[in-house]
Amino acid sequence: MATLYDSPDRYGLITRILHWGMAVLFAAQFLSAALHWALPREHPVRDFFWSYHYTLGTTLFLLVLLRGIWGLANLRRRPVHFGLIGRAAAAGHLAIYVLMVVVPTVRLVAAAGDKRGFSYLGIPIFPARETDIGWLKTVAEWHGEMGWILAFLVLGHIVMAVGWHHLIKRDGSLKRMAG
Repeated sequence: MATLYDSPDRYGLITRILHWGMAVLFAAQFLSAALHWALPREHPVRDFFWSYHYTLGTTLFLLVLLRGIWGLANLRRRPVHFGLIGRAAAAGHLAIYVLMVVVPTVRLVAAAGDKRGFSYLGIPIFPARETDIGWLKTVAEWHGEMGWILAFLVLGHIVMAVGWHHLIKRDGSLKRMAG
């Protein structure tokens, strides 16, 4: 049976479930944003995919927080990265985690000052306001741009995992996360 906790040799079952589950959800989230940007207003495909963007983003935010807590609890047991590439990987992972927290946070702050309000899975989080609170909405002006930076960092993460570690170095790094 697979261990739940991380070890120096491989990531545990919970880490792997969170990683791959979030990978699928982020792919759906980036797809919804790409279609929202690429297709004309009131296009049925654009509207369909955009309809879940807020709910999916909030779900991902909660999973990011959970994964961060789990990662910190397993920090001393996790596989270690060495050398310059290891330091670059650590910096890349940190940048990804920072953006996975900051991107939804700025949007949630903006939702707190929005006339529409915000609910998650039918649970009211922020009530609708009579007027927008401008400074709260201003916080989210870079939400989309930061989201695309996150998407490119994730793409770089995939290229490094598959291209560098799996195909070039053949060092088993991908297997440690694949299970």
